[in-house]
Amino acid sequence: MKKIVAIVLSVVALLSFTACSAQQDTGKAAEKTNGDRETVYQVALLQSLTQGYYDGIIKVSELKEHGDIGIGTFEGVNGEMIVLDGKVYQALGDGSVQEASDDETVPFSNVTFFDSDVTEKLSNIKDINELKASLDKIVEKNGKNLFYFVKVGGEFAKMNVRSELKQNKPYKSLDKALATDQREFNYENIKGTVVALYCPDYMGGLNTPGWHFHFVSDDKTKGGHILELAFDSAEAELDITPEFEMCLSDTDDFQKMELSKDVSSAIKKVETNEE
Repeated sequence: MKKIVAIVLSVVALLSFTACSAQQDTGKAAEKTNGDRETVYQVALLQSLTQGYYDGIIKVSELKEHGDIGIGTFEGVNGEMIVLDGKVYQALGDGSVQEASDDETVPFSNVTFFDSDVTEKLSNIKDINELKASLDKIVEKNGKNLFYFVKVGGEFAKMNVRSELKQNKPYKSLDKALATDQREFNYENIKGTVVALYCPDYMGGLNTPGWHFHFVSDDKTKGGHILELAFDSAEAELDITPEFEMCLSDTDDFQKMELSKDVSSAIKKVETNEE
């Protein structure tokens, strides 16, 4: 793969960008170094996904070479992605969950190799905003300009998740697709794991600053993008990650996109269901 550019945005975050293709066969993954374990690997931009670029850029098999925990979606936004313990789960629009095929392709994702740097007990979390506030305190203590992957495992008194039906071309923007094809699922007293990503504020042009939460149940039959939750007690493990690498599509359709367009309001809508 060809490296396009590598720049340093701050003393802690190294960003690099790579041209990728879903047709490219990278072979077996090389053994990861300590540096590779400290990198968030992102496929395309949340901004490109929000505008309706749903074509797969890399295969699931290649994505797994870059991380064992993460979130994302699949070609045609065919469900929500939860990467946990090296396996890639696909929470589909009908509420079911399956392990994704290695040949499935990915238009957007964030993954890393998880190392537990910080462990914190959380209790009496009444809603998702309380969870964000609790995690924000940990971030402020350890450095708000770094990336964080988080696992929160336990029993959840309330878990409200969404997924969506697969889209067909010509693709609509994500907010319009979700307006008609989003499906929500509500669970009570369900055991599972929240997989979360925190992006610093300066990532506003490449992703969404702050928190993004996905969920998969312990029995791997339920999951999706989290809209709301509540739990009495759980343990949060945080992986502090200082480096960032982005994989970009070299297709004509991707290159014609106006990625400087402000889609922050649309991103907020698809993330939280709020206008």
